[in-house]
Amino acid sequence: MLDSYFKISQRGSTVGREVRGGIVTFFTMAYIVALNPLIIGLTKDADGKFLGGGDAPNLALIAAATALIAGVLTILMGFVANFPLALATGLGLNTFVAVGIASKMSWADAMGLVVLEGLIITVLVLTGFRTAVFRAVPTQLKIAISVGIGLFIALIGLVDAGFVRRTGSGPVPVTLGDNGTLVGWPIIVFAFGLFLMIGLMVKKIKGALLIGIGLATVAAIAIESAFKVGPNFIAPDKVNPKGWGLNVPAFPSDVIATPDFGLLGHFNLFGSFSRITAVSAILLVFTLLLADFFDTMGTMTAIGHEAGLVDREGNVPNANKILFVDSIAAAAGGASGISTNTSYIASASGVGEGARTGLASVVTGICFLLTTFLAPLVAVIPYEAATPALVIVGFLMMTQIKSIDWEDFGIAIPAFLTIILMPFTYSISVGIGAGFVSHVVIRMIQGRRKELHPLLLLVSALFIVYFLSSPINAWLG
Repeated sequence: MLDSYFKISQRGSTVGREVRGGIVTFFTMAYIVALNPLIIGLTKDADGKFLGGGDAPNLALIAAATALIAGVLTILMGFVANFPLALATGLGLNTFVAVGIASKMSWADAMGLVVLEGLIITVLVLTGFRTAVFRAVPTQLKIAISVGIGLFIALIGLVDAGFVRRTGSGPVPVTLGDNGTLVGWPIIVFAFGLFLMIGLMVKKIKGALLIGIGLATVAAIAIESAFKVGPNFIAPDKVNPKGWGLNVPAFPSDVIATPDFGLLGHFNLFGSFSRITAVSAILLVFTLLLADFFDTMGTMTAIGHEAGLVDREGNVPNANKILFVDSIAAAAGGASGISTNTSYIASASGVGEGARTGLASVVTGICFLLTTFLAPLVAVIPYEAATPALVIVGFLMMTQIKSIDWEDFGIAIPAFLTIILMPFTYSISVGIGAGFVSHVVIRMIQGRRKELHPLLLLVSALFIVYFLSSPINAWLG
């Protein structure tokens, strides 16, 4: 029954691979349950209140809702779209909601704007517009998007592990480790996990990424127990450069915790329009919409290419269903009070483990649901044990670069900009936008206007507005 519904054997996979892939994806994404509360739970809104309406942060409340919604939506993706793609609160988008939106209104009003964005993007899917835009993009630009995302997630893995860090001052924005030096036991755990995964892959051992995460976590627990390394972040003005990035690995005192889902429904759909001007509210929704629209398109493309699930034009099967679930996720995230939910490129780690169907997403979703009760157990896995998987997957996605025609400037330059700007700006949308706009400009210069799809022209114009949103906002006052 599983094979028939999810087309497992038809896609060259097995139930075992799908289960392993789903678990690996969960392990590489589990940090969001702990990280999302730190991003949106410690920021006050315009009324001086924390998310949930209190005078003090309630991180457990946010963590429970984050895990619950991620689980439900990821299972929905598996059953509806049959695609190995997991969803959770969007990093970057949640920061924008906290800093750029909630600072101007109440948290409930801010989440109302997120719901509005989700409803609009759902309409765009139902009308076929979102899928039509995806099909209007040249095949080789889709490949460039996939390659760029590969570099992006590799950088995320290196930064989260502390292998690459911000310098904080001077002309060089990032550097190796702490001021050019690799320090601390966590880096050793990262290196151990990375080379272990490489070795297992070279030997073609099944479950290489899952085994690597598991053994690296065991090593991390042993090291923390012996040397008491402690966390990287101690206080706003005090940092331990040799500490663990997010979770401090240790055997938890409790395995099961009772979740509180009181945050669900914490939104006010049109409340923002009484706090700021209608034009400002519309521009905020537009910014969310454009970022969500193309982040997902890029993620879907990259996962499809990596899983070998695209046709000759680079189109993904069931694209409309994938985008439909993703659009519902945006609205569901706002309605649950945890910011917009979106498709995660970390799903590529599960694909690297062999996942090819929605069964892997169902497994990942179940793991997230269990996390609402098993949060103490998930907190055992440190960044440094999970992030080597992202570096490995980044390499696998980079191999597609050979399919780009580097002799055609109309493709090569946009592809180059797409690839480098995703990691350099820490944004999938910026890379996609730069690629689209430059492709249109170069084709115009070459006198090849007829090769440009009208939708691509429209979207490029929208991206120009997106890039200029800050001066436009300033001009409108």
